Amino acid sequence: MYQFFFDLTGNVIISTLAVALVPLICILLVTLFGVWLERKVSAWMQDRVGPNRIGPYGIFQTVADFIKMLQKEDAVSSEIDGVLYNIAPVLVFAGSFAAFAVIPFAATIIGSEIEVGLFYMLAVSSFVVAGILMGGWSSNNKYSLLGSMRSAAQIVSYEIPTALVVLSMVMLTGTLSLTQISELQTSSFWHWNIFGGPGWELSKFLLIPFMVVGFIIIFISTLAEVNRTPFDIPEAESELVAGYFTEYCGMKYGMFMLAEYGNMFAVSLLVSVLFFGGYQSPVGYLGKTFGIEWLVSLEQFGWFFAKGWFFIFVQMWLRWTLPRLRVDQLMTLCWKYLIPYAVINLVIIGIISLL
Repeated sequence: MYQFFFDLTGNVIISTLAVALVPLICILLVTLFGVWLERKVSAWMQDRVGPNRIGPYGIFQTVADFIKMLQKEDAVSSEIDGVLYNIAPVLVFAGSFAAFAVIPFAATIIGSEIEVGLFYMLAVSSFVVAGILMGGWSSNNKYSLLGSMRSAAQIVSYEIPTALVVLSMVMLTGTLSLTQISELQTSSFWHWNIFGGPGWELSKFLLIPFMVVGFIIIFISTLAEVNRTPFDIPEAESELVAGYFTEYCGMKYGMFMLAEYGNMFAVSLLVSVLFFGGYQSPVGYLGKTFGIEWLVSLEQFGWFFAKGWFFIFVQMWLRWTLPRLRVDQLMTLCWKYLIPYAVINLVIIGIISLL
């Protein structure tokens, strides 16, 4: 009986660890590749070479940096609040990592198929806000505190237009499930929500301009939520040294960086699901043509990753193109423009959806 119980609990523990570690390792690889891509994109835009020493095209440069951060001494000020200081980077990274639980990478590759996936993604983003506030407050540094307050105000403000656009898509599709939203946009790219969704009714063509407006609003809002240029005022090096993580070093600093690139990937995938078909192919599947089911899932996974990385590239492109906004300009853009436009867009989409 004891051996049976041990084998049973041992198998459960091993399977649980596998379920948790495999996605974690995948997300870590994605974020490490994102850091390398950022360096290469910035070098390309500034007519430089970028990383080229470690591995082909410098592909292992970020791996070397990751190992270096693991080996760094954890230098901590004596004036910090130790408990909150140590929890903050873990909380930020956990919020970023948890968002991937409900993202459908293919019809058969889903972490957790829940009916309220959109609501869940909006909810777990609050972990990031709490972690940033805790990191800035516990550092006992005026630059860190100011950066964390800026970040909290920015994220909370831009979540409003994001939620309004998400609500308009819920009205259009009738579901909060990311998988069902993706499945509704099947067959061809003309059925993607950015082109009015499935069907050939007049309302589909009337929706197209408002879908484009909704996409622009949510893209700008998610760009601000992940603190990317031109919305990177919480870590403005010309004003705040490094913002809310000024007092962090080593792997704790690395967790903030990994969370940023993880958030970039998560919001890029969310935009892909809402407007660009999610894991759906724009041209059909070779697997369906030749009757190979596993190939269909592989193709869906590839298309979804390609869409996500395209939007990440656009985010990097904007970072090395646009100047940083001032705090007042950032809030003006959100409260005077994005939120009113999002509300009007929501009302019009709701009316057209009822036709």
